[in-house]
Amino acid sequence: MVRPYSLLVLDTSVFVQAHRNYYSLDICPGFWRVLSHFTQSGDLLSIDRVRKEIFEPDEPDELMEWANQAPSGLFVSTGEQSVVDAFSQMQTWVYRNTQFSLEAKEEFARVADGWVVAYAKAHDAVLVTQEVFDENVKKRVPLPNVCKQFGVPYLGTFEMLRQLGAKFGWQHL
Repeated sequence: MVRPYSLLVLDTSVFVQAHRNYYSLDICPGFWRVLSHFTQSGDLLSIDRVRKEIFEPDEPDELMEWANQAPSGLFVSTGEQSVVDAFSQMQTWVYRNTQFSLEAKEEFARVADGWVVAYAKAHDAVLVTQEVFDENVKKRVPLPNVCKQFGVPYLGTFEMLRQLGAKFGWQHL
């Protein structure tokens, strides 16, 4: 494993998009074992507010079941003062930025997005997200835009897997 970072912080999109699209638990259980393994080794985590978003659907699903059984260190608190301070700075930047619509600003204040970037900033970590940078976006506040503004490195799920040295094999049942 060659990885220049000491900690990876996962956004909600990493879990939800993997579960719904390309790494569902029944097709690619190895992805979920990778997350558990690297949580236990202290290389990756997520935050309490991401966990809350995972549990928002009305009907329980496999992702919720997995999150309930995930290693105890996966979802950490955002209550540290350094995280709260970083979030406050990000929130101020978003609200002062005339590029984003009022709805985008309100959504940013309500969801886990700003908190996950704030945690990464406060802990000199790398954000992992499926969102992409968009300098012209108005209807939402993409995490990579916030990362770029605040000097937080970010990468996507596939790059994270490459840096962790993860490989998934095929098996016929």
